[in-house]
Amino acid sequence: MGRRPARCYRYLKNKPFIKSRYLRGVPEAKIRIYDVGKKKAPVDDFSHVVHMFSDEDEQLSSEALEAARIAANKYLVTKAGKEAFHMRVRAHPFHVCRINKMLSCAGADRLQTGMRQSYGKPNSTCARVKIGQILISIRTRPHFIDIAQEALRRAKMKFPGKQLVIKSRYWGFTDILASEYEELRDAKKLQNRGVHAKVVPAKGRINHTNIW
Repeated sequence: MGRRPARCYRYLKNKPFIKSRYLRGVPEAKIRIYDVGKKKAPVDDFSHVVHMFSDEDEQLSSEALEAARIAANKYLVTKAGKEAFHMRVRAHPFHVCRINKMLSCAGADRLQTGMRQSYGKPNSTCARVKIGQILISIRTRPHFIDIAQEALRRAKMKFPGKQLVIKSRYWGFTDILASEYEELRDAKKLQNRGVHAKVVPAKGRINHTNIW
C-alpha cells in the first residue's frame, strides 16, 4: 500500500497523539536533519533573516518537511553556495498518524470487518502547526535575501495549505532588532552565544559581563 495523500492527514481533528511508553512501534520521522548550511557561523556573519510561517492550523507530514528542506537547500547551495546561509527547520513531527489497513485481495470481505474495530496502527508522524507559527528560517547576508525568499517559495510547494514568506526585522536568529543590534554590540551590552546573542541585563552581581 502506497502513501496516502496529504488531504487524509492535514486537518487538526484529534488531540495530540505522541510516542510514549503506551504507544510503541512508531516509524522514524523522515526528516532527521533540521539545520543545514553554515550551522556554526557566528551571530555577526548573517544579519538578515527570512521566515516561512503557516497561515493555517494544520498538520504537516515529516515527508513534506523533508521534501521542503531538500528543495530549499538545493536552491540555496546552487545559487549562493553552502557557506552563505544557515537554514533551520523549526516544525518538529511529534504527532503520530494512524492507518486502518484494508485488504484488497480476493475474499477480503471474509477476512476483515470493514469499519468495525477500525482503530488503526501507527503509520507515520507529522507536525501540528498553528497560524503564525514559523516553519523554516534562513539567516544570510544582505545580498542573498532574494535567493533565500525564492528558496522558501519553492519549499512552500511541498506543503498543503497556505504559507507566507516574510523578511524579519530582527538580527539573525536573535530577538534583537537589526536597527539596535550594532549599537548594543559596540556598547558591549551583548553576550555572544554562538549562533545567537543575548542582551546582558543591568542587574544582579557586578562582574565582568555587566560592567560598562
